[in-house]
Amino acid sequence: MRTGGGALAMARGPGRPLGLCLLLPPLLLLLLLAGAASADAEEPGAGGAGRRWPDMQQRLREAAALCRRYWTLLSCRVWPEDCEEDAARPGWSLPLLGQQYLDILVTWYHRFLEGDGDHINDLSGLETDLRLRLHGQHLARELVPRAVRRHLEQPRPRRALALAFHGGSGTGKNFVAGMLAERLFRAGLRSPCVQVLIATLHFPHPQHLDRYKELLARQIRGTQGRCGQTLFIFDEAEKLHPGLLEALRPHLERQQHGAPGDPDSIFLFLSNLGGSAISDTVLQLLRAGLAREDITLEHLEPRLQAEMAADGGFGQSALVRARLVDLFVPFLPLEAPHVQRCALDACRARGLACGDAALRELAAALVSVPREQPRFSAQGCKSVSQRLSYLSP
Repeated sequence: MRTGGGALAMARGPGRPLGLCLLLPPLLLLLLLAGAASADAEEPGAGGAGRRWPDMQQRLREAAALCRRYWTLLSCRVWPEDCEEDAARPGWSLPLLGQQYLDILVTWYHRFLEGDGDHINDLSGLETDLRLRLHGQHLARELVPRAVRRHLEQPRPRRALALAFHGGSGTGKNFVAGMLAERLFRAGLRSPCVQVLIATLHFPHPQHLDRYKELLARQIRGTQGRCGQTLFIFDEAEKLHPGLLEALRPHLERQQHGAPGDPDSIFLFLSNLGGSAISDTVLQLLRAGLAREDITLEHLEPRLQAEMAADGGFGQSALVRARLVDLFVPFLPLEAPHVQRCALDACRARGLACGDAALRELAAALVSVPREQPRFSAQGCKSVSQRLSYLSP
């Protein structure tokens, strides 16, 4: 599914649960019988329950057509984000009994296969993952779990939580988004309550903006309708059309208690925007003698905000101007020790025995900026896995 900007979308399987497929024949038969009974009752001159059609083959054809119609409506009810607009309005109405059976099936599917039971909210596990698996990002390690915990511990949040991750390529933005999905939902990125949307993959053509806005709204409503808690991840957010960002505004604005909508949602915006400003500021602070772990959000925020203000896309979007993004999390450029730890993690994941000298060699090869006195890895940890095969024995 995914072609760039991290590996999040690859974890989302397109298939539907097998259990539903196995249950559809008897359930659709119930719907069919209900629809046929209602149709017999409404047809003038019907001869009662014992009336037979003279042509059984024609009746079977009509029954198959009715079954296909029920399936179309059912699939649009269960997976509205995948439903074509014309299919969602087939131009016919269900008999009352058939509608009741359909409602029961949809409710059962949402609750037991895709519903509220999927979220686990293991915040302690999230903190542990960030501490042990995320390297060189002390600000993200501190800010992200605090913001998520504060949001989830509210008994009735008035609005969704929106976080923006900013930094260069390979610094861990997608990695942290994946950790959030893993620790908030039992199925992680495969959960139907987690949606990963990539600007260049899902919304590539500006001329189709109106269609994209309609599909995006349908996908958000559908996900929120079947899940008590949701996570939406927008990758390459700096490439989202301003019109799409404007369309997200109603989903992030404060809701009155009892108003329609689902404020128990988290929106993540992952962006390379601000990466150069963050790197320049970190380099200046390190050269001035400040320890990396002593760099604070206050050190980085002015330059980050200035670079965002100069951007005509996400930085100037309605979401940012209306202060609907709760927190901008900077991801710092990675130095050789951080890349070395990433390489060690990759070696362990593959069951390889990588020596210290080989790990230092790999890290040194990736540290290339600034050119006059290299200190940072231009691609962070992104290319570490691909380079493992070139390590010295």
